[in-house]
Amino acid sequence: MENPKNQLTIRTIVQMLVFIVLAPFLPLLISWNWGWWEAWVYALIGILGFVVSRVLAARRHPDLLAERAKFMQHEDIKPWDNVLARLVGLGGGLIPLVAGLDARYAWPGVDFSLPVELVALALILVGFAFGSWALMENRFFSGVVRIQKERGHHVVSTGPYAWVRHPGYAGALLTYWLTPIFLDSLWMFIPVAFMTIVLLVRTDLEDRTLHKELPGYKEYAQKTRFRLLPGIW
Repeated sequence: MENPKNQLTIRTIVQMLVFIVLAPFLPLLISWNWGWWEAWVYALIGILGFVVSRVLAARRHPDLLAERAKFMQHEDIKPWDNVLARLVGLGGGLIPLVAGLDARYAWPGVDFSLPVELVALALILVGFAFGSWALMENRFFSGVVRIQKERGHHVVSTGPYAWVRHPGYAGALLTYWLTPIFLDSLWMFIPVAFMTIVLLVRTDLEDRTLHKELPGYKEYAQKTRFRLLPGIW
C-alpha cells in the first residue's frame, strides 16, 4: 500500500500539472492557433506568475507552500468551502476552455483593438501583482477557508490588507474580468461571471467566519472597512 505522504505528493503534482501548466495553454491547445500571441502571453503570465509568486512567498513564509499543497486534505475546512473551493477550481478551468472554443469555432463577438487589449494586459498584470503581494504578505493565505490554530493563525493587516480585507480575491477578479478583453472573447464573460458569483459568496462567508472565530478580526475590520473594493464593498 502506498504511503499517504506519497499519495499526497502525487496528487499535488497532478493538480499542479493540470491547473498550472495545462489550463493556461487550453486556448492554444483547443484552437490549435499557434500564432495567437495573446494566448501565448496569457499562458506565460499564468505559469510564470505562479512560479515567481510561490518562490517569493516561500522565502518569507517557508511553511506556506506546505499549507497550500494540502488543499482539500485538511480536516477542519468549513463545510461550505468544500463546495466553493471546488467551484473556484471549476471556474478557473472554464475560463481558458471557453476562450479556446470561441477561437476554434469563431463564435460571434466583438473584435477589440490592439490598444484596448494592451490596456487590458496592463491591468491583468496589476491584478496578478496585487494578488501575489497578498500571498507574500500573508503567512496564512491558505487554499481553503479554515482557522489555522496549529500555525498560530492571527490577523494580517499590513501590505494590501491595509487597503481591503481580501486582496487575493480582489486581484483575481480584476484579472478575470480583463482576460476576455485581452483574448478577444466576449463568451469568456459567462464563466467569469460564474467565478465572480462564487468568489463573492466565498468572500462573504469567509469574512463572517473570521469575524466569529479569529481573535482581533473585528477590530481589524473596523479599520479596514471594505472587503474587496474600497468605497463600495
